[in-house]
Amino acid sequence: MANQLNLSIDRSSPVPLYHQVVQGIEAAIHTGALTPGSRLDNEIDLAAQLNLSRPTMRKAMDELVRSGLLVRKRGVGTQVVSSQVRRPLELSSLYDDLSNNGSKPTTDVLSFSHIEADAATLEALHLAPGSKVYHFTRLRKVAGKPLALMENWVRDDITTIDEALLGAQGLYGILRKGGVNFRLASQRIGAMVANDYQAPLLETEVGSALVTMERTAVDDTGRNVETGHHVYRADSYSFEMTLVQR
Repeated sequence: MANQLNLSIDRSSPVPLYHQVVQGIEAAIHTGALTPGSRLDNEIDLAAQLNLSRPTMRKAMDELVRSGLLVRKRGVGTQVVSSQVRRPLELSSLYDDLSNNGSKPTTDVLSFSHIEADAATLEALHLAPGSKVYHFTRLRKVAGKPLALMENWVRDDITTIDEALLGAQGLYGILRKGGVNFRLASQRIGAMVANDYQAPLLETEVGSALVTMERTAVDDTGRNVETGHHVYRADSYSFEMTLVQR
């Protein structure tokens, strides 16, 4: 396989050897040289073909499996995953989800500012010191009932955002119109109890259960576009996921 894909290792490069293997196989998959379902040689043979140690090759294969490009199957070996699993994810906002389900969401913009990013936001969005971001908090409602309290930080070099726009449209719709093609996101789901600020806005009791979501979205150029902290009424909203055994 190594010869067929023209994988080569540059031992003088500062790039770790295992990562050179990862990059080579990723390129072969994305260009179609390795098609979905293709079987790869075992790690011992691959290591020998590239004159690498087995631990180095295993580290590369482990990373490709974790990234969802390869899958190990008992009795079959290592394969390129199906095209459906590799398909870039189309990220949606709560506004999109509700609209697609036939609901008519409304948005109250509680705060809006165009400010210099703090240290945490600079790190989350990979921005240079002194960069500015849009920072806003919104209350999303359905049929007049509060559903989610959302705080977001968005880099300001994509498109102009203002309160009126946020009150009328979903954030991701605004960013897509500004040229953003979402690629992936890092997301964390959790839980908390409503505090004195959240409870009255969400029309629930202090101490009531809330679902939390933290997300940082990345576009197809590798930019971290936006980051946000959202809380949802646990009696009105849940997240559903499909899990696949590999």
